[in-house]
Amino acid sequence: MNSEMIFEMKKINSSEYKEILQVWESSVRATHDFLKEKDIESLIPLVKIGIREVENIVVVKDNDMIKAFMGIEKDKIEMLFIKDEYRGYGIGKKLMTYAIDKYNIKYVDVNEQNKKAVGFYTHLGFKEFDRSEIDGQGNPFPILHMKLI
Repeated sequence: MNSEMIFEMKKINSSEYKEILQVWESSVRATHDFLKEKDIESLIPLVKIGIREVENIVVVKDNDMIKAFMGIEKDKIEMLFIKDEYRGYGIGKKLMTYAIDKYNIKYVDVNEQNKKAVGFYTHLGFKEFDRSEIDGQGNPFPILHMKLI
């Protein structure tokens, strides 16, 4: 991987939707082992809407390919996904540092069953302050609401 990763704040254009969805799907399949295939398929239309509607999108590009992306609304991370083969290179930490420094991020929601993500956010100083038994789609996947302390 090139050491010159580019962080770019932008609105996603229509030609990038497919690439963003590939990043999302790669990340979800690698980290959300509690989801069944039908769950993943049912989320795709919602992800497409979310990408279009989120206030700010930050993409990480390397060799002109999107490796990761993050969606920000006000002071909250709404989404952060890293293509599976690029996990473990510090991209997530760099994205979070960027979001905290530039956008004063304070909040993130994370699936409780995604233990690596919970550990990642905890390591960065986020603490659970609330918990929902169901996710935003009404599915029985508990959500931890975390705040940067």
